[in-house]
Formats: sequence, structure tokens, C-alpha cells
Amino acid sequence: MSSALPSYEEAAALVAAYAVQLAAFRPAVERVDAGRAPGRVLARPLSADRDQPPFTRSTRDGFACRALEASAHMRLNLVGATRAGGVPAGPLPPGSAWEVMTGAPVPPGADAVVMLEHVEVANAQVRLLPSRTIAEGENIVAKGAQARKGDEMLSAGTVIQSAQLALAAACGHAALEVFARPRVAILTTGDELVPVKCAPAPGQIRNSNGPMLAAMVAAAGGEPWVLPTAADNAKALDTALAQAADADFLLITGGVSAGKFDLVEPALARAGASFHFTGVRIQPGKPTVFGEMPHNANSAGSAATKARGAERPLPFFGLPGNPVSSAVTFLLFAAPVLAALAGSREPGPRFALARLAPSANRHGKPGLTRFLPAFCNFSSPAGQPPEVALVPWHGSGDIVALARSNCFLVVPDAAHSLKPGAIVRILLP
Repeated sequence: MSSALPSYEEAAALVAAYAVQLAAFRPAVERVDAGRAPGRVLARPLSADRDQPPFTRSTRDGFACRALEASAHMRLNLVGATRAGGVPAGPLPPGSAWEVMTGAPVPPGADAVVMLEHVEVANAQVRLLPSRTIAEGENIVAKGAQARKGDEMLSAGTVIQSAQLALAAACGHAALEVFARPRVAILTTGDELVPVKCAPAPGQIRNSNGPMLAAMVAAAGGEPWVLPTAADNAKALDTALAQAADADFLLITGGVSAGKFDLVEPALARAGASFHFTGVRIQPGKPTVFGEMPHNANSAGSAATKARGAERPLPFFGLPGNPVSSAVTFLLFAAPVLAALAGSREPGPRFALARLAPSANRHGKPGLTRFLPAFCNFSSPAGQPPEVALVPWHGSGDIVALARSNCFLVVPDAAHSLKPGAIVRILLP
């Protein structure tokens, strides 16, 4: 690799290619109750146990009929009624209508449902209002229109969320086979860090990156393993890296810049690491380090480290210690690798388009892609893109700005400035 730092696009492409290679190392498979499946990754395809829907059903409260008869404005004899959960007594006779509720089965012979508010009902007869017509298939969903028995409904690698859980329930899957969560070691470094419950002495700060990254790892499908903070000396770092080598993935925060006490890269090298890049042309997050190192030789490893009997190296990222830098670089680089380790086919990162707020005017820094804390209003008027505004911040150590943001404004490396009203990209959490 060239000694010049890669651009964001170059680094992202390298990470994406690495994530593709990880796809060959499938984690172990677990069977869990469906209620515990949200956020997990499906390990086996999910199939339909019967046709979906299992019967022709109405999508409206109204009257099942033949569209041709109803559109001729005939008076149709009302011969029965069915609510959801019921079954029509038999086929619909000619010249007749059958009252149905939303979700109820439509009797054989009916090919449409007229809505309740579009008819007049008198003397046990139904007639479509003269100003209206109805087409065959309107307001009904035919049996098997969505899927046939045995069809694959969801493929392996799908992240289970509420919609997927609903589909699994509809197909009779009370338990699901999912991939084991990758165990992610989170190592914070720095003599200045103290535990959250401690009162910091002069010059000390509480460890905020540990809890933040643990939450981000859990949200991205990993199992966070927060290690004790390592002091800024070679012995402490060597000990911590040896412990972390039992994990499936390693995140290190702090100690990756070029200062006198930035000792993480030499410690990684002593642990046998190879490096894919040791910096990226972004702000914040320029000192980010990406590589891989061996697992412990005597480690049994976690369930997610094994792939059909073969063991892979341990990927790691060295993230800058400032919280905004750690958050940005996790989303840009660590999250796609974690998704691949979890067996997901949705690696990310996630971007969206928004319109820059009238009050925002942001100058670029040539050669650096910038990711700045911002707040996007996703409740814009219909037809309008969401509006994004920068959150005032005081550099990459500004936790207040980070907590008040819900995205990051992307300022391209070639942009001299972004004008108010411009369509811009935002990085989503």
C-alpha cells in the first residue's frame, strides 16, 4: 500500500472488500424463541408453511360480489355475512352479494368487494351507487398472491426486525435459527480515564467511549465485551491485547495518533498484527487504524470465531479516543465488518439525502472528507426532502454535540463549501 493516506472512498472500498471475504467464515447457528430474535441475523431461509394469504380475503368492510353485476348497478340479494375468523357457507349465487369484514374470507364466485360507503342497502338488497363502478380483483387479495406453500420468504443473512418477526409468526415459526453474535472486545486506553462511577481527579475524565461503543456494538448485532481500561505503557497494552485476542472482533479507542504516548500501533505490531491502513483522509477520525492479528493460540474461541472448522484472524480497528471520532469511525468502518461477522447481508454504512438548512453554510477542507454532527428533521412537509442543520460543536471531543445530533453531515473532500438549500449526504447511525 502507498505511504499516502487513503481517501474515505478508498478506505471504505478496502473495508467492504474485507467484509466480503469474511462472508466465507460463517458463525455458529443458534435456535432462539422468536421473541428473542429481533436484531439477530437469520441463519436459515424462512419458508411459508401454507399459502399466503391462505384464503382469498377482503381488504375492506363491504360486500363481496361479481364486479360485472355490481358495475351494472343491479340490485344484488344479500345472502349472508362473514367476519374475520369465519368461513362463508358456500359459493356466491348469481345476482347476490355477501357482507364481509376486513380480513374475512371472500366466498367462492365473488371476484371483488364493494366498500360499505359506496353502496345503498335496502330490503336485504345491495346496489352500487350509480356514479361508481368496480373492477374484478378490487379490494381483495387472492389466495397465494403473496406466496405459495414452501416458498422462501426470507433469505439467510436477513436482520430480524418487527416486520420479519410478523412474517415469521404468520408462517408458524415460533423459533428461528440465527447466527451467533460476534463477541466484540472493547479496549479503551489512556491514563486520564477513570470508571463512570468515580469522581475524576484534576486532569482525569470518565470513560465515555466504553459505554458508547458497547451500545453501538449491541445495536449492530454484536455482543459487547468491555475490557478494563489499559494504561499508557507497553506492558499494560500487551496484557490487554493478549486478553482481547479471545474475541471475534477488537475495537481499541485512544493511543492511535502520533504523540509520545500513542503506543497502540507498536503494541499491535508486537502482537503480530498486519495493517490494512493506518490513517484515512477524513475529519474527525484521521488516525483510524485497520488490521488483523492472530487469535490466542490456546483459546477455544467463541462460537462466532469458527467457520466450518477453520479459524480466521482477529480483525481490529484502532479508533481515535475523542468520542465524536470514535462514533464516526465506528459507523463508517467497524459497523460493516461487524455486520459481516454477524452473517448479515446488509453491511452499511447507511447514508441518506437531505436539504441543508437555510442557516447552515459549511466550508470544506480540501483533501479531507468531513463528517460533522448534525440534526435532521425527518418530519418535513410532504414532497420535501428532510432538512438537516449542523449542531454547534467544539471539536471531536464534544460529547454534548454528539448527544444532540442524530446524524452526521458529509462534506466531500472536493467541496469548497456547502450552500444553504443544497442537497447533501448524511451518515445515519
